[in-house]
Amino acid sequence: MADMGDETPLFNLTPMSSTTTKPLRFLRRGEVIALSNVPPTRTLLELLREDLACTGTKEGCGEGDCGACTVVLAEPAGQGLAYRAINSCIALAHSIDGLALWTVEDLTRDPLLQSAGQAPGALHPVQQALVDSHATQCGFCTPGFVMSLFAMYQNHAVAGQPITRELAQRELSGNLCRCTGYRPILEAAQQMAQLPPVTVDEPAVQAGLARLRAEDAGVGEGGAYLQPGTLAELLALRAAHPQAQLVAGCTDVGLWITKQHRDFAQVLDLTRVAELRRIELRGPVLRIGAAARLAQAFAALVQARPELDAFAARFAGLPVRNAGTLGGNVANGSPIGDAMPLLIALGARIVLASRRGEREMPLEDFYTGYRRNLLAPDEVLAFIDVPRPEPAGQGWLRAYKISKRYDDDISAVCLAIELSVLEGRVARVSIGCGGVAATPVRARQTEAALLGQPWTEDGVARAIEAIRQEFQPISDMRASAAYRSQVAGNLLQRFWLESQGATEINLETVGGLA
Repeated sequence: MADMGDETPLFNLTPMSSTTTKPLRFLRRGEVIALSNVPPTRTLLELLREDLACTGTKEGCGEGDCGACTVVLAEPAGQGLAYRAINSCIALAHSIDGLALWTVEDLTRDPLLQSAGQAPGALHPVQQALVDSHATQCGFCTPGFVMSLFAMYQNHAVAGQPITRELAQRELSGNLCRCTGYRPILEAAQQMAQLPPVTVDEPAVQAGLARLRAEDAGVGEGGAYLQPGTLAELLALRAAHPQAQLVAGCTDVGLWITKQHRDFAQVLDLTRVAELRRIELRGPVLRIGAAARLAQAFAALVQARPELDAFAARFAGLPVRNAGTLGGNVANGSPIGDAMPLLIALGARIVLASRRGEREMPLEDFYTGYRRNLLAPDEVLAFIDVPRPEPAGQGWLRAYKISKRYDDDISAVCLAIELSVLEGRVARVSIGCGGVAATPVRARQTEAALLGQPWTEDGVARAIEAIRQEFQPISDMRASAAYRSQVAGNLLQRFWLESQGATEINLETVGGLA
């Protein structure tokens, strides 16, 4: 697991199209790697395996589901570095420009990984713990687990935070072991912090990243991969290149490339726009920039509404949440996306921006049909404004995700409900639904059946019938139309039971995950 593949860097890659890109530059093992003519839609996995001969990083699914391709990125955050594990199979190679990269080979070869009293080339505590726990079987998934564990080690163990089994389960949810060897892997996660420590020489990494920033070649007005750093630059480029494919994390567009074999002559990447990466309180709303990563966005939502914690942890696996953005998820508009029903239930409004100015609207009004929305060719989705919680009588907020697999799976039905009761009657209710229509939708008829009515079992029964009649879902590989309608009503019944204090009626409470 330590040394998987010899590396022969190819620094002048053959472009797939006539449109050129600026050089791709990133930090690895303390050295700046510079690559020319990397096509805009080349994935990071292709770059590693085919161009740099780093074959330790595996391709399993090609869609960000299995985790075999996991690598770790780092970038400056405050006084230190922020580490995140991502799926390299759906990440575009240019997305790591200016960042530090580790692959499975680097854990025994990186001179910036410092250990006391260990011989050069010794196994990292992550790897040694896997060996000690006999945590490999066929071994194909192992490099991905190693890298997810390495990110966990850097983010928790190095900071002195205990790694519990529950934490390991959450942070390894994006890694699948087809041999079902999870028990020893989870044991290794808990044991790795007890081995002699290995630390990253962060000042040296910071210095290397500073060199990259100082030598930045810019976004390249005519380039094939555009990566602006400010909102003004983004809007100018969007107006000049309306045909460019927008990416904001690439967890969906990456599948168009790997599964549909689509190619784009030009890509416009939003993820470096400083204004769009911010999450801040603005009066009565929490403003989430469209380029804020899903992990950060959900953390901010959970901080204000702790009851969303279990739901947030089930939004894909951690590597997807580390790469994908809330704005990308919203703009994509998948009818089975999990963020939109929740945001609709919370009363979120979105801000669209162009050089012509800004306009805002309720999120549910943004969609016009399957994967269609009101975004003009020169516009981008800039911000999502989520109202802060306002206590009004007795209230509850719940978000439910129904999928075939508990972790790292796409919803068949998603239902989010925020409801408050004043003097025994429903004073306010908002319901967002996914998987029941061509777009994420608001259940307005069901809300009308509840609003102003007594919060009683009979009233809920009428609302259950209303939600089953309000939508006409389709049957597909995930669920039948009848199942979706039935489940939507069942989730409303579950919400009622939970509002009455019922416990142990779901996997989260029974399994101790809530």
